[in-house]
Amino acid sequence: MSKNKGTTMKICFTAKGTTLDAQTEERFGRAPYFILVESETGSFEAIQNPFADGGGGVGPKAAQVLIANHVRALVSGQVGGNAREVLAAAGIVMYTYRDGGTVRDAFDQFSKKTLEQSA
Repeated sequence: MSKNKGTTMKICFTAKGTTLDAQTEERFGRAPYFILVESETGSFEAIQNPFADGGGGVGPKAAQVLIANHVRALVSGQVGGNAREVLAAAGIVMYTYRDGGTVRDAFDQFSKKTLEQSA
């Protein structure tokens, strides 16, 4: 199957650690790390969420981190309403992953398009 050039996108996975073998984190705004994976190559980088331990309103601030890093899709367990609005306005598509696996597991499911899009 041939892949079109330019179809790669950056996908963010909420995680408890800094590698693809880290456990996923259910909460978007409180996730300790964001693992950013290139869809075509599988290469990744981990970004510490500077707002994970903040007071209220961390979701929209965390959303700005994704926007600044040109993320096109988010895979997380749950995203609060205010963060959801910011992400949607930026054109970031959100997917739900609640299987409790690793980032690698979530990426595999995303790649197979078996995650549920959460509008």
